[in-house]
Order: sequence, then structure tokens, then C-alpha cells
Amino acid sequence: MLNFSSVLTLLVLFSVSAYAAASENVFSANAKYGVILHSSISNDTICKSLVQPQGYVCEEHNVTTKDGYILSVQRIPVGRSGKTADKPPVLLQHGILVDAAPWLLNSPDESLGFILADNGFDVWLSNTRGTKYSRGHTSLSPNDSAYWEWSWDELVQYDLSALVQYVHDQTGQTLHYVGHSLATLIALAAFSKQELLNMFRTAALLSPIAYLNQIPSQLTKAAAQMYLAEELYRLGYHQFPPGWDVLAPFLEMICNKPGNNCSDLMTAFTGPNCCVNSSKAGVLLEHEPQPTATKNLIHLSQMIRTGSIAMYDYGSKDENMGHYGQPTPPPYNMKSIPKDLPLFLGYGGHDMLADIKDVKTLLNDLKDHDKDKLAVIYRKDYAHADFILGVNANQVVYDPIVSFFKLH
Repeated sequence: MLNFSSVLTLLVLFSVSAYAAASENVFSANAKYGVILHSSISNDTICKSLVQPQGYVCEEHNVTTKDGYILSVQRIPVGRSGKTADKPPVLLQHGILVDAAPWLLNSPDESLGFILADNGFDVWLSNTRGTKYSRGHTSLSPNDSAYWEWSWDELVQYDLSALVQYVHDQTGQTLHYVGHSLATLIALAAFSKQELLNMFRTAALLSPIAYLNQIPSQLTKAAAQMYLAEELYRLGYHQFPPGWDVLAPFLEMICNKPGNNCSDLMTAFTGPNCCVNSSKAGVLLEHEPQPTATKNLIHLSQMIRTGSIAMYDYGSKDENMGHYGQPTPPPYNMKSIPKDLPLFLGYGGHDMLADIKDVKTLLNDLKDHDKDKLAVIYRKDYAHADFILGVNANQVVYDPIVSFFKLH
């Protein structure tokens, strides 16, 4: 049975955010593609809660995708010195079940969002569809199941393209990109399809997710092998997390399977993070966890089970034919990523999601990449969260990223 510590951790990781309902109407159905310099969303915005208190200028923008989702974006155009950015824009994209907040939670000297701004870059932070500040849509409500009919395929096709185009249009410049976890998969998938390449200067990929079938996290594997996400979707829960009362029985089944240890779920899922400041836990919980589509988790589970990187599998040849014109989902071929695209990859020895073996499979696909366009950093002591919340990441990860950006 789950002990008290497990229950508390599960609640933290998977319960529905208390403020999710309050943010249903973050944007009206008539919200337009544009900028909100003086946001009327609420007093609780990323700019107001995390950026401005640190002494930085911050703008709230919103971007509408071609399929109608209205995404919240924050811009930090000025460093603490007051000097306007004189270097190209950088788009920071977060991973799954979080929003842009982790890029800003540590001190300004330790948070990548602030470090880039202080180095003269024009910083843009995006928030994926369905998260607290990106719950708007031109015609749908988050209460509609249709709102949650997407996986990371749509994040590639619609979200990333809209965000990159918007930043390019606003600044008149090509941009650098930093992604963590799922955001690395989105970028790699786009690059493999030769999409958006003329918009990017470089891409820095932290805890890169591509291949997933060798992950050592037994809990994650068990959830995929038990078709947990598929069962939730079948029961009508198209938003994840669906609520503790729904999720608890499934998680208890996973935790009771032989070999699964739920006494420390954060470590069990992501690996033992060496360098995350535990005093920031309270601040983190003010922003996370964030919702995603259950279909998104189904897609990731398919990758864990098959070891392939492909579009969403609809489960039958007929359905796949209807969507793709072929009986199997089209693959994303990592070997087709242009060899002259400047890439920076950072991965950790204790990461249980972006596992060493899976990352090395990706690196093997990139073995013919131009040597002067590929930088790889390996931190033996790092796990998944250390790359965005580690107190020493400024020295061992972020300084090299800044140097890489300046080089290109």
C-alpha cells in the first residue's frame, strides 16, 4: 500500500492544480494574435510573480496557433543593467507537466531566463497549450473533450511553428532555441522534417528526449506497459491529470507491482537530482504540475513500447490510413536532421527519462553531423530536473550555452 510520503508526493505530482478552473477564461474566444503589454489576465502572471519582482522588464504576449489555441508568451527584452538586448532572440520551451516558471525559479544568477537577459539576449518564454496561462482557444473550452485532442505531433505542427514565426516577426531576427525534455523532441521532430530551419540560428537541447525504449524508470515503463494513459482516455479522461480520485487506483496498481518503489516518486520518475535547491519546492508547487492531454501521454507510451519515433498511432490500419494515407504512422527520422544545424546537447548520468543509452542512440544518428556544429555536455551527477533547476547549472551548463550562442 502507499504510505503517507508516497501519497503526499503523488498529490504534488499528479493532482489537478487548484487554480486550473480559475484560469478557464484566461483569454476570451475573440482574443487576437498580438501583444498584451499591460496584461488584464489576472494579477497572477509569470511576469508579475516571477520576473518583475527580480527587477526585470517583462511583457505578456499571446500567440494564436492555426488550430485555434492561444498561447501565453513572456518576453524579457532588457537585462538588470537596463540595457536593451543587443543579441538575437532566444525562445525557451519547457517540458511536460510544467510551464515556463522553472526557467525563472532560482535566483537571477542561477536561472537561465535571467542569465540570458543579462547577457544581452532578447528572451522569450513560451507556455504549451493547456497549461495555466495557455488555456484559451478561439472556439473551444478546456471543458470540451475536443480541446484535449492532441499529442506532441500538434506541438510540432502548430505550437512551435506559431511561436517561432511570432518571435521572428516581432524581432525581425532568426532565433536561438532552448528546450528541455519534451521540448527537445518537438524541436528534433521539426528539424527531421526540414521544417522551420530558416528561422533558427541554433538549438540547445537539455535532457534530450527522442528514443525512449531504454529508460530505466520502472514506474514509467510500468505505466506504459499497463496502457494507463489509454485506459484513462477510454474512460473519458482526456485531460491529464484527471484528479486524484481517478488516478490513485491506477498508481497504486503500478506501485504494487514487484520492483517498483514509490517511496520517492520524483526520484523514481526522473532520477536522483543532485543539485536542485529543496527550499524552492514551495515556489515550484505554486506553478506546477500543469495539465497536458492524455493523448500526449499515449503517444509517449507508444514510443516507450516500440522504441520508434513516429507520429501518433491511432491503433488500426484503417484509422492510420484515414489520417496519414498509410497503414502505419510516418516516422520522424533523426538521421535527416541537417548536418550544418548548430546543436548543443546536454544530458546527465542519473537521468531516468533522457537515459544515457537512449541519448547515445540519438547521438549515433547524429554521428555525421558537422563537428564544429555539434556540442555535447555530459554531467555524470545530473538527473532530469538538474538541467533547469540545478543551483550550479549556471556554471556547468548555462555558461557553455551562452558561449555556443555567441559563437553562432
